[in-house]
Amino acid sequence: MAALLDAAADPGYGASVVAVGADRPGAGGLDSARQAGVETFTVPFADYSDRGQWNAALSDSLAAYRPDLVVSAGFMRLLGAEVLERHTVVNIHPALLPAFPGAHAVRDALAYGVKVTGATVHLVDSGVDTGPVVDQVAVRVEPGDDAAALHERIKGVERRMLVDVVGRMAREGWSVQDRQVRLGASGSEPSTSTPTEYVAEENP
Repeated sequence: MAALLDAAADPGYGASVVAVGADRPGAGGLDSARQAGVETFTVPFADYSDRGQWNAALSDSLAAYRPDLVVSAGFMRLLGAEVLERHTVVNIHPALLPAFPGAHAVRDALAYGVKVTGATVHLVDSGVDTGPVVDQVAVRVEPGDDAAALHERIKGVERRMLVDVVGRMAREGWSVQDRQVRLGASGSEPSTSTPTEYVAEENP
């Protein structure tokens, strides 16, 4: 998420971060946003009696900033229809989807014995890491890797990848047909105003 804030500080990037939100006040991304002069907000899950109410409150909080794109970076809660029907959300996942969805992707890839894993940027739908794939980058599993070492290498790829993909979506536009996400000339027209992102994170 800090990488997106840094990239958006360059006027040539084509996107601006208008707010950073989280579901807990102590999320590290909030401090990074404040240091960058970006507005922050929290929607604590514990403040609501059920998931639907929390999703509705989160959706309203997002809508207040009128984002063109919502970027989920480290945000581990499933988003409901209240959010997804109003906002386009992209997420980054530490595996080559559809392999190893869910919260333990790196551990699961190691346990399965794959030789190559990686990172996926995808649009978020109602499932668990089941949305259309925007881009993927492979990361080789090295001999002796444990989950921590492998995850660190994947995180390095994720940071570069998310900056690149979000920038391209902002500058070039995108379209989705039959799960195929197209960026650039074959996609939608880019926004005439500077696109914006919401970045969320919470406890791992």
